[in-house]
Amino acid sequence: MKEHSGYPGIESYGVIGNCQSCALIQREGSIDFMSFPEYDSHSVFAALLDQRKGGSFNTPLQAPYAKCFQEYILDTSVLTTRFLSDDYNVEFTDFMPIQADGSAEVNQLVRKISLIRGNLDFDLILEVLINYGKLTTHVEVIDEYTLIFKNQEHADALKVRATLPITAQGSIKKSFALSEGQDAYFIIESADAPALDHTIEEEIACLENKLHATLKFWHQWIKTCNYHGDFAEHMKRSAITLKLLTSAKYGSTVAAPTYALPEEIGGDKNWDYRYAWVRDAAFTMYAFMRLGFLEEASQFMKWIYDRIDIDINGGVELQIMYRIDGSRDLEEEELDLEGYKGSKPVRIGNAATSQIQLDVFGELMDTIYLFDKYGQNVMYSFWQNVEKLIDYVCKNWQNADHGIWEVREVKRHYLFSRLMCWVALDRAIRLVRKRSLPTDVSIWEKNRNLIFQDIYENFWDEELQSYVHFKGAKTVDSSLLMMPLMKFISPYDKRWVKTLKVIEEQLIVDDVLVYRNLHDSIPHKGDSAEGSFTIGSFWYIECLSRGGEIARAERYFQKLMSYGNHLKLFSEELSPSGAQLGNFPQGFSHLGLISTLFSIDRQKGQNTFVLKQ
Repeated sequence: MKEHSGYPGIESYGVIGNCQSCALIQREGSIDFMSFPEYDSHSVFAALLDQRKGGSFNTPLQAPYAKCFQEYILDTSVLTTRFLSDDYNVEFTDFMPIQADGSAEVNQLVRKISLIRGNLDFDLILEVLINYGKLTTHVEVIDEYTLIFKNQEHADALKVRATLPITAQGSIKKSFALSEGQDAYFIIESADAPALDHTIEEEIACLENKLHATLKFWHQWIKTCNYHGDFAEHMKRSAITLKLLTSAKYGSTVAAPTYALPEEIGGDKNWDYRYAWVRDAAFTMYAFMRLGFLEEASQFMKWIYDRIDIDINGGVELQIMYRIDGSRDLEEEELDLEGYKGSKPVRIGNAATSQIQLDVFGELMDTIYLFDKYGQNVMYSFWQNVEKLIDYVCKNWQNADHGIWEVREVKRHYLFSRLMCWVALDRAIRLVRKRSLPTDVSIWEKNRNLIFQDIYENFWDEELQSYVHFKGAKTVDSSLLMMPLMKFISPYDKRWVKTLKVIEEQLIVDDVLVYRNLHDSIPHKGDSAEGSFTIGSFWYIECLSRGGEIARAERYFQKLMSYGNHLKLFSEELSPSGAQLGNFPQGFSHLGLISTLFSIDRQKGQNTFVLKQ
C-alpha cells in the first residue's frame, strides 16, 4: 500500500514500453511517470516526483479489495494488475503497442480494464502536465470519447481516448461504471495521431489485435535468448528491460527511463538518466551479445559510428553521453516540482556531459572488439576513426578526470579510469593483430605497458595492502572490482586477493550490499544515507565466481535477487532495508545481473551461453 507520505516505494513500480518511450505503473494501477513521445521528451505524467501537481492517470476501484497482484504476462512487457474480492474480480492490462518488426506504428499507451466478475464503479483520474508544468496545460474536449491536453507554445500535445464516454457537459467525467463481462479501453497517444473513422466495436477489435501483436513480438524476441540455466526468469526479465531502454528508431540505449529519483531520500543527487551514456550503452551491447541479440548490438554500432564520425571529423571530442538521437545538447535545469519524498532539486538535462571521463574509451573499445569477434567485422572506415580515439587515449591517459561516478567537485587520478584506458589500448592492439589492420601499434603498446606499470606501482598502498581508489587515497571503491573482470589481474593474484579483502572490510554489508566511495572516506555502511550501488554487488559476486568461490557466489546471487521488486526489477541503488533508490529501472543494474549469471554458470561448467560466430 502507499506510504504515509503519499509516495509509493520506488520498488512498487513496473515498467512498460515500446522501444521509443516507457511508463511506470504502480502496483495498484496508477501510471505515475511517462516521458512522451520519446524517452528524453517532456514527462506528461510525473506524480512520482510531485504527488500534488506532477500528473498521473489511474482508474481506481470505488470498492475495497482483498488482494492485489501485479505481474507481467510471461516473457513480455505487457503488465497486468488484478484486484480480487468476494464480490468482484477485475484486471488492468497495460501495454504500449509494438509491431512484429519492433517498431511502434502509432506511439500509444493502452489500458484495458476487464471486469471478470461482479459490477463495479471506477474513479477516473486524468491529470496531464505539458512541458514539465512550465506551461499551463489546457484541456480541449473533442467529443464524449476524446480529450486533448495541450499548450499552444509547446509542440507535443497529448490525446486521450476511451471506448466509453469520459466527458460530460464539456468536462472530464469523475467516474464510470462497468458490468460483469464488460471491457473498457483507454488510449493515450500523440495529439497528431490519425483521427478514427470507425465504430467503437471496430476500435476494440483493433486494440485487441495490437495486444496480440505486442505479445507475439515479445515472445518471438525473447526466443533469441540463448540462456537456459538457473535463474532463467531473472535473466529474461533483465534482457527485456534492457530492450525496453533501447531505441528501435536510433539504436541508442538510455541509462534509465526516469529523471531526478534520489540516490538519498531528501538529498540533492537527483540526476536525469534518460540519455545514452557511451559507457552504459557499451556494457549493454556486451550483455545483448552474450545472450545472442546481435541485431541490437549492430544497431548500436551504427549509432556510435555516426557519433564518432561526426564528432571526430567535426573537430569536437566524443561526449560521455548524448540524447537518444545523437544530439549533444543536454543543458541542465531545475524544475518547480516537489521531488520524490521532498528530494530536491528536480533536475532535467545533465551537466556531467561536459566532464572528462577517460574510462568510456575502454568500455567502448571492449565492445567494438567483442562485436568484431562475435558479430560483424569492423569496417575499415570505422576503424580509421577509432584509431583517432586510441591516439587520444595515448596522449591523455595520465590526466586526472571526473571518474565513473561523475564527481563534480574535483578531478582525480582514478584507478578505474587508468584501468579502462589500459583496456582501450589492449583491445585495440588485439583487434589489429586479429584482423591484420594496417596500423602501427608500437606507440599503443608502449602506452599500454606504461599504464600497467603506473597502476601496479602508484595505486598500490603498502600499508593498506590494497590497490586504492585514486592516487594518494587510503580507501578502496567498488569500481576496483572491475580489475579482474577486465582481465587486468588474475582473480587469484595475491595483490588482488588482499584488495578484495579490504573491499569487503570497507564497503560490504549484509553479505552482498556494496557501497561506492565518491571521495576518500569509508562509508558508514548500514548507517549510510546513500544506498549501496547495485551493480557493485553484481561485480562483487562475479569476482567471487571467477576466484573459484562458486557456491558462495551462487548463494550471494540468490540473496541479491531477493532485493529485486515483485517484478524482478532493480533500480540504481538499494537501502539496507531493501528499498530501491535512484532512477528506475536501471540498465546498469540489469546488465550487471546478466554478466554475473553468465560468469557463475561458466564457472559451474554448465555452458548455458553460446556466443554464435
